[in-house]
Amino acid sequence: MKLEILGREVIKPSSPSQQDLLQLSLADVSGPATYVSTIFFYKSVSGDSWEIISGRLKTSLSDTLSRFYPLAGRMEGHKIICNDEGAVFTEACTDLLLSDFLKNNLNNTNSLREFLPTIAPGESAGTWPLLSVKVNFFGSGSGFAVTVSISHKICDAASYLTFVNGWAAAATVKDESNDVLMSIPTFATTTIYPPPHISFQTPSLDGNGLYETGNKCVTNRFLFKSSKIAELKHRASSETVPVPTRVEAIMSLIWSCATNSSRSNSVVQKSTLMIQALDLRLRIPPPVLSKDAVGNLQAPFFLKKDSESKMEIAEIVAEFRKAKEEINETIKENLAATITTATTLGPNLLSLLGKLISELKPGIDVYAMTSWCRKPFYEVDFGFGSPVWIGFTRHITEKTVFVVLMDSKDGEDVEAWISLPEQHMSVFVRDPDVLAYAVINPPVLI
Repeated sequence: MKLEILGREVIKPSSPSQQDLLQLSLADVSGPATYVSTIFFYKSVSGDSWEIISGRLKTSLSDTLSRFYPLAGRMEGHKIICNDEGAVFTEACTDLLLSDFLKNNLNNTNSLREFLPTIAPGESAGTWPLLSVKVNFFGSGSGFAVTVSISHKICDAASYLTFVNGWAAAATVKDESNDVLMSIPTFATTTIYPPPHISFQTPSLDGNGLYETGNKCVTNRFLFKSSKIAELKHRASSETVPVPTRVEAIMSLIWSCATNSSRSNSVVQKSTLMIQALDLRLRIPPPVLSKDAVGNLQAPFFLKKDSESKMEIAEIVAEFRKAKEEINETIKENLAATITTATTLGPNLLSLLGKLISELKPGIDVYAMTSWCRKPFYEVDFGFGSPVWIGFTRHITEKTVFVVLMDSKDGEDVEAWISLPEQHMSVFVRDPDVLAYAVINPPVLI
């Protein structure tokens, strides 16, 4: 499927930025210069033309940028220059009906890459634009898709959702005195993690294998129905963890099967490492950290297995739970003495990142996993109803190994977006353990 570009412009904030600079933290600048992107698919229910829909989205985006002003700025070094340079807004269209696309074109997730905003020469998530939007209209007024791409240098999943919800509120609330429209989000900057030293050079994590592999990767979507999740949780239970969470059970299964698929393609067996991150907003109370704080506010942890490990799911879940509890305990201990500050917490959490980086050596399989479950992405309403489906894709996928979990629209099922080296994926999709619990690239019926 090809989309025809209708136009591309820069949207400026409706009012000037409230400050000139935003200092980034060491956690912000240490991450990859890539975009966090999600595609929200909507049915057309009002009969509005694409011009009216685009007009509403542009106006409300301009209003929203005046509050989320760093997203309209430019990154220079370890700071964001809040110069109101703006965000990119692209419009595109196709003759294909929304229902036909969702029913017939999702057997290959590569079709979703057409919905990503184009990165023009000279543009980058590490400089400008820090926010790029693409609105894609389907044939016969059947619906449209809104793709939002935000630089990972300033945004994690929770920050992303805070922005999108703010934009949706601006698109639906006409009273400018409304608290939602007038409130300014909190930009965490160095609240938790310290700023980088002036001589700091961004580490080449990609070269260490955290984000990229040397082989071409393939992405597939695996749907775990709630009934199958219940079966998997039962299998993953143990005396140590009698009731695993959905995320613990599914990620443990994925890591086990992905590791086995790698081993089946390798003459020399490798150690395997799974990375996860915990949202600090759910663990650090106000006034230290607000629930809507914007920034990279996560605590990393990892599990490692040697090349001879059996990768038993219940055992992985138990280790998964223990690692999370250790992070939670570290946070509690650091906050106990200084409830209004977090002066020691950031450095202690950074030491965990240092341990992770020290493990990233040649000859180890690394699986970076993240969960967006229980985050209300399906409540994002720009005034046209809730999304009928939400898709995930990235600008860097060809050599990137990743796993992202998202709730389905009903909130009970889980969709796992998994990118693995091509030769490993060919084994993974035939693994009886995977097929026992998940359906691969099913159609979406609306």
